[in-house]
Amino acid sequence: MAEILGNSHGQAREGSVVVNLNEEDDHYQQNEATQIPTPIKKQDSLLSFSVPFLQKLMAETVGTYFLIFAGCASIVVNVQHDKVVTLPGIAAVWGLTVMVLIYSLGHISGAHFNPAVTIAFASCRRFPIRQVPAYVVAQVIGATLAAATLRLLFGLDHDVCSGKHDVFIGNSPSGTNLQGFVMEFIVTFFLMFVTSGVATDNRAIGELAGLAIGATVVLNVLFAGAISGSSMNPARSLGPAMVFGCYKKVWIYIVSPILGAISGAWVYNTVRYTEKPLREITKSGSFLKSVKIGSSR
Repeated sequence: MAEILGNSHGQAREGSVVVNLNEEDDHYQQNEATQIPTPIKKQDSLLSFSVPFLQKLMAETVGTYFLIFAGCASIVVNVQHDKVVTLPGIAAVWGLTVMVLIYSLGHISGAHFNPAVTIAFASCRRFPIRQVPAYVVAQVIGATLAAATLRLLFGLDHDVCSGKHDVFIGNSPSGTNLQGFVMEFIVTFFLMFVTSGVATDNRAIGELAGLAIGATVVLNVLFAGAISGSSMNPARSLGPAMVFGCYKKVWIYIVSPILGAISGAWVYNTVRYTEKPLREITKSGSFLKSVKIGSSR
């Protein structure tokens, strides 16, 4: 590109064409200016991903800690102080703790506090699968720290596994393994079904999610607490088991809640309302996929 330049007196020199030597520098500076922000944007995106994710993990650890601490503390106090809390009181403690933690941390991490819930959401593609291991580790750490705190606070240093010398804050079915397995499956299914309804459906009243989920926990503890302990949470059972070294029948409280939560989430996705006519849904090769697509509209 060429342009007509003026002389030293500001007058135009007729017919003189001079190549602008600054053009190459300007073009280089423009290219450089467009290239410089690229690594900065990449760095910002990495920071925006890592810092909030660490905050989520911290929220899951702290939330799980207080959930297990409050719930299991009510069990210890009830045993060591002549049943002063009672079963309805224990159920209320678990339910109220879940409710207040959902309202205080739900907007940060989603307030899972439960590996079964995290895995169930991931199975329905409502939670990133790559974040599941970190969430589960954070939840187990919170539960383990809570169990360790209770052991030091209440002096639970005896043979708690035998159930003869002290209270065990973990879980163990009072009946057969099959009875405990089925009961844990049912109560976790119920919990996840309600959670999916109030927390993932836009038509539900989101402000009442904490109340509905907390009330479900209360109900489950009331009718299943004496049978299986109503764990509904692998971290709740695994944390105390690791602290006290008592892994007897702990597999029930890992496998059954996970299966129950996944089943509850998928059943709700199946019965979720869709505006598509039945013939349009059944035309697809995958019925569940059609229901999911229709519900997201």
